[in-house]
Amino acid sequence: MDSKEQKHKLLIVEDDEDSQRFLTLFLKRKFEIAMSNSSETFYEKLGEGTYSVILMDVSLRGQKDGLQITREIKDNPKYKNIPVVALTAHAYQRDRTEAYKAGVDYFLTKPVKNELLLETLLKAIDGKTNN
Repeated sequence: MDSKEQKHKLLIVEDDEDSQRFLTLFLKRKFEIAMSNSSETFYEKLGEGTYSVILMDVSLRGQKDGLQITREIKDNPKYKNIPVVALTAHAYQRDRTEAYKAGVDYFLTKPVKNELLLETLLKAIDGKTNN
């Protein structure tokens, strides 16, 4: 990637510190990254910038889980067009169904292959810009 090329802004919502470190290390070459570890810090981070995509852990500590946050942002005209990629350890069909009902654009389960994660994030951005 050319250093002058603009990186897409990615907001990662993840409460596990090991996952935070891995995602940051893996994705920082392609994205400008902001990290939120709870529903409480999510809205603060969301207000700090314009994001190309959100990587949302479904299970979060705190007042709200990732699906509740996704419903709220998809109901908000200011943020509803930001693609949300759900990342979760919950792999049951009902979890996938509930995530799509909440408004996620893509659903990935942990552990996820690095290539699939990167490909999905880029596809989510491309889908947004092609609408």
